[in-house]
Amino acid sequence: MAKRQRPRQPETESADSIRENLVKTRIGGDLSSFMKGDPDRPKKVARGLESFDVVIEFNRDFPGGVTAARQLLFEAYLLHLDRIGATDESNNLRRFGMSAPLGMPAIPEEIKLELSQMFSNGSRIAAKSLWTDSYVFATLTREAIGRLSTWVMPGKDDDEKTKGGGKKTKGKTEESGSRQIPLVYKIWHDHEIYRCVYESVRTIKGDAAQASFAASGKGVVWAVADTGIDQTHPHFLTLKTLELPDGLRHWDFTVDNPDPASASETALIDLAGHGTHVAGIIAGRTSTSEEPKTDGITKICVTSEIRKADDTKSQVTDEHKGVISGMAPYCKLMSLKVMINEKQGKLSNLLAAINYVQRSNDYGRNIKIHGINLSLGYPFNPVWFAAGQSPLCVEVNRLVRSGVCVVVAAGNAGYGTVTQLSGAPERAAHIGTIMDPGNAALAITVGSTHRDMPHTYGVSYFSSKGPTSDGRMKPDLVAPGERIISCAPYNGATSGEAPFREDTGTSMAAPHVSGAIAAFLSVRREFLEQPERVKEIFVGAATDLKRRPEFQGAGLLDLMRTLQAV
Repeated sequence: MAKRQRPRQPETESADSIRENLVKTRIGGDLSSFMKGDPDRPKKVARGLESFDVVIEFNRDFPGGVTAARQLLFEAYLLHLDRIGATDESNNLRRFGMSAPLGMPAIPEEIKLELSQMFSNGSRIAAKSLWTDSYVFATLTREAIGRLSTWVMPGKDDDEKTKGGGKKTKGKTEESGSRQIPLVYKIWHDHEIYRCVYESVRTIKGDAAQASFAASGKGVVWAVADTGIDQTHPHFLTLKTLELPDGLRHWDFTVDNPDPASASETALIDLAGHGTHVAGIIAGRTSTSEEPKTDGITKICVTSEIRKADDTKSQVTDEHKGVISGMAPYCKLMSLKVMINEKQGKLSNLLAAINYVQRSNDYGRNIKIHGINLSLGYPFNPVWFAAGQSPLCVEVNRLVRSGVCVVVAAGNAGYGTVTQLSGAPERAAHIGTIMDPGNAALAITVGSTHRDMPHTYGVSYFSSKGPTSDGRMKPDLVAPGERIISCAPYNGATSGEAPFREDTGTSMAAPHVSGAIAAFLSVRREFLEQPERVKEIFVGAATDLKRRPEFQGAGLLDLMRTLQAV
């Protein structure tokens, strides 16, 4: 009798690997993985002097706090630029208003000079760092990352030794003095961010809410952090959707050191079309029949993709009769451009955009921007940081606490391939696949359902599923995300035609919730600046689709019931 072959066992992480992942270090696990060439890193990197894009988080116990620590690194970098004669970039940084903060302790020039030595010709600090108060976005060599992670400031013990005639110790490594204070808390990898793309107004009862409560988004401003918004599309011209109140400006974070005028202009150019599609779901209106009509538009064209019998795809364009409206048609939209196209975007751009909202709102003291939609993010790996504790999630939570609603896409990793014990591949639903910033506790994380038959078809197979890796329930809500009709790029459109297209993914589900909240706040204004209470109300009023909570969260978004609940 032949001996039965033992099935291949699933691979597990070794105890040594787990212990290594939990070792305390100032180089983030994501950056360490990227530098070492681990399988999870985004792409293959060469050894030697190659540079890495990083996000530097500073030590809050540094003398003078985070502000003083950032200033010290800025000044050291400017010394490096002066040394190599790169005065233009130095002047650009100074042009953005960089100056020593009040109360910053006096730091000897020799310490600044010593710190500046870590920079090489391949190093740079991005001017978009000045939009934040806690981080610096930089490109550093492997050697510079190592030196910065161990650089410490001499403490009082060293100063007393110096006064007593002892030898002064420079801030080089942590071993050089017991009271020396590290400059940085953590150096993270500047991740690439990705869009979440893989008759919806009626599905969430938005049409009933507009008819019964006049919940149209008037008086509400919503930011869209994405690939930009095409200002030429007629959908945004009908109700002047992109004309912001005084004091607010669109901004492009994909270009460093931009001229303020051009930054506002390029934020309203969208070559990819993703941000425009997302924006059209939230607000705006296109009408050829009902008032208010869209000037100069006589035909609305909707392009969809169909699969043929031979499994090939083709595009079909049909004319749409009537009106296409956003969830909150009168809401004003602010474009925060953080991605150049569908595949190019940096985490640092998004962090800068979030802090731009903070500054525009005077850090919660004067709320002008009431919400932000994030239909983008990056895959989460618990080896890098605890769920919900990445720099992006921390900044999202901080923004919510300042009074801004943050709506994010759950991601599209809810279905894929697993390996059986026999070694054969099998397609299956994946739980625990919520991506950042959907792991942020205070964000409203949105999964996807069918466009108009959510009770029949339930949660979209691709929609990322909870719980988070630390055991919290996500997503919070689900909304239509399959074959959603919204604005297509307007470039090259036939005169008199307004182009629309179908798209699929949790990227399309999230703006349904953003628009619904904007509509809600326009008629329930007492809840402005109370995002945590708004989340509680929407989650409590959701419709149970009778699916598991890690798939549907609290259930399907229901704007009518939400309005009636308060």
